[in-house]
Amino acid sequence: MHSSRLLLLAIAAVFTTASAVQADNWPNWRGPRFDGSAGGTGYPSDFSIDKGVKWKAQLPGEGASTPVVWENAIFLTSVDEEKDAVVGICIDYRTGEIKWSHPLGEGVRIDERSTYAGASAVTDGETVFFFSGNGDLAAFDFNGNQKWHRNIEADYGDFAFQWTFSSSPQLWDGLLYLQVLQRDTPVNGRGNTDGPIQSFLLAMDPETGKTKWQHIRAADAVQESLEAFSTPIPMMHDGRPELVIAGADCLTGHDPATGAELWRWGTYNHEQISHWRLVPSPVYGQGTILVCAPKGAPIYAIEAGGKGNLFDTAKRWVSEGKEVTADVPTPLYYGGYFYVLNGRNKFLSCVHPTTGNVVWSRRFDAKMKVETSPTGVDDKIYFMSQLGEVFVYSAGADGGELLNQTTFASSQSVNIRASIVPTNGTLLIRTDDQLFQIGN
Repeated sequence: MHSSRLLLLAIAAVFTTASAVQADNWPNWRGPRFDGSAGGTGYPSDFSIDKGVKWKAQLPGEGASTPVVWENAIFLTSVDEEKDAVVGICIDYRTGEIKWSHPLGEGVRIDERSTYAGASAVTDGETVFFFSGNGDLAAFDFNGNQKWHRNIEADYGDFAFQWTFSSSPQLWDGLLYLQVLQRDTPVNGRGNTDGPIQSFLLAMDPETGKTKWQHIRAADAVQESLEAFSTPIPMMHDGRPELVIAGADCLTGHDPATGAELWRWGTYNHEQISHWRLVPSPVYGQGTILVCAPKGAPIYAIEAGGKGNLFDTAKRWVSEGKEVTADVPTPLYYGGYFYVLNGRNKFLSCVHPTTGNVVWSRRFDAKMKVETSPTGVDDKIYFMSQLGEVFVYSAGADGGELLNQTTFASSQSVNIRASIVPTNGTLLIRTDDQLFQIGN
């Protein structure tokens, strides 16, 4: 076993403890444990736009990317209308000052629902990697010097998505990953016309950006149901490292070194409904992997450790009713429980990971739907609506108490999608074009 894999095992052993490695950093979209949670205490619950704000940074434009943090550097993407570009930005964690901002490529949107600044960055503490919805993928050092740039559409064909594509890049064990799960025919003038359109998982050398391998991920889904906006999630189960991918009506586990498919479970779309694009990423906890079927359909809990084609016996449980479902938010695993955020019907539910029993479920009063994913730290759960309405709930089996409800954006906000980030005892809250740091 390589030394890097041994290090990976050591890191995995402490993922579920409060002293997790780099607990105060938030290096990727779902944090240091890849499940939306972090360790640490002293995080605020009593705050508002007039109370507890340490600084506010003005961004050049809107964007849905969740900030990522490494020590004193915050990274995110934003549109810059004047430059007609998505820009990768570095902000000083201590002051909120924008240290540098660089265009990734040309263009900011192809529709009015979203922009190209949807994918979150990822960092290993030395290099930060930005991806935009028009295919630009670039690496910068922490001083803002570009190390490399490539365009995934130029290399592998135009993306075949009905709406703007977004999937966050992922780093694990010395490789940079990106998934593109797209439909197999052009749509609305988008998609390669010179050959077959295939979905794939890509692995690259973080130092150079060069492709290490491309794994074609076939599926039986049809039309828009082939499209996914999820992100590959690393996990370790019984000593076996995996990348788990949700989308195209199925869930798959892959060897991180080669991309080879280790197992496949599906489908959650037996009727082959054609408009079931998938947004939530999978999440792992206590030997269980969750995959969220879209549009109010159930959540499926799959037993980890499988091989080959899995059948219904791999299902640990399936959610029931209209409360425990998630069309956009990725569930949180924190403190031994899954937390499912139903952004349409406005429910937050605490669910036992192996039985599926609903420990508690709370309806929250939001004026707009929620498309951010919940984050967990310090026995608290944080999330935000598209209007910038922030909610804080207590976590755990005896939790479910609303600790705070406040608003951080204007009445015109309708597209806030970035998740709240806990780091070093403070919260980062991104609205349309502003970033707030909140502390006690």
